[in-house]
Amino acid sequence: MSLTSLDVTGFYALLRREVLRFVRRPRNTFVPPFITNVLYFSVFGVILGERIDQIAGVPYILFILPGLIVLGAVSNAFENASFSIFHGRWNRYIEEALTSPLSYTSMVGAYVLSSATRGILVGVLVALIGVFFTAVGVAQPFYLVAFMLVITLLFAGLGVIGGLWADDFDDLTMMNQFILRPLVFFGGVFYSLNEIPEMFRQASLLNPMIYMVNGVRYGFLGVTEVDPNLSLGVLSALTFVVVAVNVALFRRGYGLTD
Repeated sequence: MSLTSLDVTGFYALLRREVLRFVRRPRNTFVPPFITNVLYFSVFGVILGERIDQIAGVPYILFILPGLIVLGAVSNAFENASFSIFHGRWNRYIEEALTSPLSYTSMVGAYVLSSATRGILVGVLVALIGVFFTAVGVAQPFYLVAFMLVITLLFAGLGVIGGLWADDFDDLTMMNQFILRPLVFFGGVFYSLNEIPEMFRQASLLNPMIYMVNGVRYGFLGVTEVDPNLSLGVLSALTFVVVAVNVALFRRGYGLTD
């Protein structure tokens, strides 16, 4: 068997292991986002939505749907990658992958793709929940698929970095709760940029979540407050850079060796 065949086989085996790890535990993977988003749609979409009426020409409950999908997708992609890497370090079974004939690119690819898969599955789950509360259509399918792929791959890559950097489980919680979620909540999930003062609007444009939420919103509704082509291009380039950093860190053994 050639080295290339070994690499492909090993990549598939590691990818399969990582996907089965969260698929076999649906109570941990799918039940929490299901309950959380039912509450989001009930409180923000139904109760507040009746009072807010429309934003950007669409019902409020439909306006927040793309943002909730982004929240669920990137949170789970990041959490899966960071936990998987850190748990492997903690229990030292990541050494099995490190001593295998896998290339560093294949190792990183398996962790990133499996985590992005979890993010996309949760995003689909959130969209299905939204169907029970409002009519959901897809205005720009190419942009919807492209943005969902890019943002989940990006945050899976960031999760790999987080998993390598973390010293204990509290560090993982801190990154998710105090860095990721605030960025999402101030990323235009529940409000339009046109509804806030100009100073805060300009400051909000520094938040990368603005471009992700608006990109997915453009895919669903055909409505956006930023250029979707520019956003997709910049996010794609950033994803490439982050994954390249992942490979470089694995090659250096950062966080993997004592």
